[in-house]
Amino acid sequence: MSLTHIQSFIAVAEEGHVGRAARRLHLSQPPLSRHILALEDELGTPLFERTSRGMRLLPAGETFLLHARRILAEVDAAVHTVRKVGTGPVEQ
Repeated sequence: MSLTHIQSFIAVAEEGHVGRAARRLHLSQPPLSRHILALEDELGTPLFERTSRGMRLLPAGETFLLHARRILAEVDAAVHTVRKVGTGPVEQ
């Protein structure tokens, strides 16, 4: 599972539509759809209900969305902390 797959999942969940999520992520639809399918395959369960009007989160998708947001928040916090430490004064 990659951060790209998680970011893709969040975008589709928030937009409710692969096309809109693809535009938001500056991707075309086929790779974004592949990200979602790969994630569902890895998790072993569908995350979305595909409808004629878009994508709707299933209960498993709603649960994963909470975790996915926390994962990205933790990664952002880690990057911020490491950069802050890396640019701090050097002790001798």
